[in-house]
Parts: sequence; structure tokens; C-alpha cells
Amino acid sequence: MLTRVVDLPTWLLSRANARAQELLQRAFAPFELRPVHYRTLAVLDEHGGVSQVEIGRHLDLDRKDVAVALDNLSAHQLVRREPDPADGRRNIVNVTDAGRELLPRLEEALAAAQRDVVAPLSGEEGERLVALLRKLQPSAR
Repeated sequence: MLTRVVDLPTWLLSRANARAQELLQRAFAPFELRPVHYRTLAVLDEHGGVSQVEIGRHLDLDRKDVAVALDNLSAHQLVRREPDPADGRRNIVNVTDAGRELLPRLEEALAAAQRDVVAPLSGEEGERLVALLRKLQPSAR
């Protein structure tokens, strides 16, 4: 380990993020899904049928990444794409009944991963960490 970097915020955040991402990947692996799939289902559940472009805006994802995520979710029959009646060049994406039924199980897995992420901290430290991380987020665009 390079001692110059061990106490740098960028290094520490990167290492903590790597651990958090690993925990998330493990949490969703039994469902053959990744965190992006959960976030996509959550957007659709929260906002109703929306276009792929709108999904990308909500998730701050590139159009190509949205398409790949939707392909996987479609293969699992968790979403369906339908032509937009107002604009035949684009699709509207909706959560299927199977997707809606799976969401609570995914949210349980997500909650467990969140607990694992902050497990080394006391409850108060975990709350403080979240508050500090919120402060580090870029301003709304």
C-alpha cells in the first residue's frame, strides 16, 4: 500500500465505494440482476411508463446503458417496451406484474446491503456518514 494515499479523502471514498458496490452486487446476484436493474425498476415504479430517454435522465445514465439494462430486464420479463402512441420512433417502458412483485424482494436485499455497508459504524456514525455524503453530492442540475 502506498502510504501517501491511505488518508486521502479520494482514496478512502474510492475504497469505501468499491466495498459498497461489492455488497450491492452480492445482494442482487441471487436475482441475476445488478444495481442498475433495481434502479431502473424503481424509476418505472415511481414514475409510471416513461421513455428510455427519461429513464436515462432519472438515473443519469447514457442511452446505451439504459438499453442494455432494459434488454436484461425484458429477458427476465420484468419490463415491457411498447411503442409510444404519440411518437412511433420511441418506446414507452412499463414494469410488468412480475417486476412489481419482485421489487419488494429487491428492496429487502438492498436494505440488507445498506446495513452491511454501515455495519462497522454505530447508528449515530452511520447517520452522520449519510449526512456528510449528502453534502459531498454535486448540486442538482
